[in-house]
Amino acid sequence: MEEIEFIIEACKESMENSVDHLERELLNIRAGKASPSMLSSIKLDYYGSLTALSQIANINTPDAQTISIQPWEKDKLQEIEKAIMIANLGFNPMNNGESIIITIPPLTEERRKELVKIAKSEIEKAKISIRNSRKEANNDIKKSEVSLDQKSISEDDIQSLTDKYIIEIDKIYSIKEKEILSV
Repeated sequence: MEEIEFIIEACKESMENSVDHLERELLNIRAGKASPSMLSSIKLDYYGSLTALSQIANINTPDAQTISIQPWEKDKLQEIEKAIMIANLGFNPMNNGESIIITIPPLTEERRKELVKIAKSEIEKAKISIRNSRKEANNDIKKSEVSLDQKSISEDDIQSLTDKYIIEIDKIYSIKEKEILSV
């Protein structure tokens, strides 16, 4: 019986991790409003180690269309600017000698639709991950040494978890889709 509880708990944890990963991936899909998280993927060499931009500079959004980056050390401005260009996020950073300003261009209708497709792709990956977790758990249950009734009940529990997380993913998608499509 403990073995079954462990399998179900491991499955639930795996599904939660899939949802968490999805939410992090969707943060990288911009919806037209400036956000410091848009730069979360940028890392650069900082005294010999690869460091996230947010750890070597203050990143804020003075308004909905602007990101301001103020490094702790002014001599890092050009390196930061270069890292933003290399990241190929579609931004055109402007270095004013004190900070870097990025103006976020408004999204075209075509680009919005493209971003919705990208979000949908991330949603599908998350759903596949959830289903794989279900499959693994069901295989583990089949191998366990409990009664057939207990196996059946446990498989129903796993299916309930799967349904719950798929519904959660669909809700996340509908929120992100509205965010992307709203002008």
